[in-house]
Amino acid sequence: MLLGRHRRLFLCHNIGGGMILGKKIARAALSMLGTVLALSLMSSVIPFVENIMAMNLSLLMEVGLYVVGAFVGGLIFFLLSPMMIKISLAVAEYAENYFHRLPVQDIVIGALGLVMGLVIANLLTGLLSLVPIVGEYLKVLSYLVLGYIGLVIAVKKSDEIVGLLSVGKGGPRSAMKGKQTYKLLDTSAIIDGRILDISRTGFLEGVLVVPSFVLEELRHVADSADVLRRNRGRRGLDVLHNIQKESALRVEIMNRDFDDVAEVDSKLVRLAQQLGAKIITTDYNLNKVCEVQGVPVLNINDLANAVKPMVLPGEEMSVQVMREGKELGQGVAYLDDGTMIVIEQGRRHIGELVAVIVTSALQTSAGRMIFARLK
Repeated sequence: MLLGRHRRLFLCHNIGGGMILGKKIARAALSMLGTVLALSLMSSVIPFVENIMAMNLSLLMEVGLYVVGAFVGGLIFFLLSPMMIKISLAVAEYAENYFHRLPVQDIVIGALGLVMGLVIANLLTGLLSLVPIVGEYLKVLSYLVLGYIGLVIAVKKSDEIVGLLSVGKGGPRSAMKGKQTYKLLDTSAIIDGRILDISRTGFLEGVLVVPSFVLEELRHVADSADVLRRNRGRRGLDVLHNIQKESALRVEIMNRDFDDVAEVDSKLVRLAQQLGAKIITTDYNLNKVCEVQGVPVLNINDLANAVKPMVLPGEEMSVQVMREGKELGQGVAYLDDGTMIVIEQGRRHIGELVAVIVTSALQTSAGRMIFARLK
């Protein structure tokens, strides 16, 4: 264990050192870029100044201007490089999250649409170059506009394009569908186990995503010293394995973490916001947090309550009183699906099979409770 800890510290140190070295290299490259741009700019500015002043600068003065310009350009880019690196990393992260949500179908067809738009723009450049003064600017504008139009139209019509391409192969392919819908699995939903049966029914669609931090939490539960927690964790790992093996849904382990967030639930909510995903859970508190932050939730308890048979006031049923209730004289019974029935004056009938009449029912995300009286 000590060796593993040192190994993790060594890896973290190497990763951190690599990031610092990468930023230093990027900063040096940007400084060199600023120097080159400044030299290029000076090669145009010096002849312009000579024409304005109607004189030729001496070689020493030209060299001095080049040196000063290169130094100033490199210095400006060196000072601005931290901000430029930060912006570049933010743009790269946004692009990664955006493209991660897109199905491969949209990416491929969008690229083809972009190429087609650029080809059409290239065919028009011969005509646009004949336009005086603004011809060159129109050529650049045509590349931008037609490339964008080709990309947007191809992505919006991707399903129709795929359908046309697959007509000769016996109809549209079911493998390439519309937008993928991501559903993040919470630890409680995996341990609960009912998600396996739900995935087998075919009611769920899209991609089931298990974040790496959820898998890590599940592993910690499975390694717990407490026997009950250890058994629950191992059952969760078995459930996850069976979903991967038996379910028709695609299961993806996503190696993405948030070092600035400590709680697993908070990480799950942030990841759902980034991916535009729904969270599958049985955790009542997480359900409420998601509702506050506008993250869609699929609560397995709500689903279980929704498919239970409807019980109306006045209905009669026969149940076995199992134990006494919290209030004086109450007895408690259970239906086959686990629904608790609180029976007025049922305490004296514990262990007996009695006929009761339903008076009311209370349903929440935590479950359903039926109130009844003796017939």
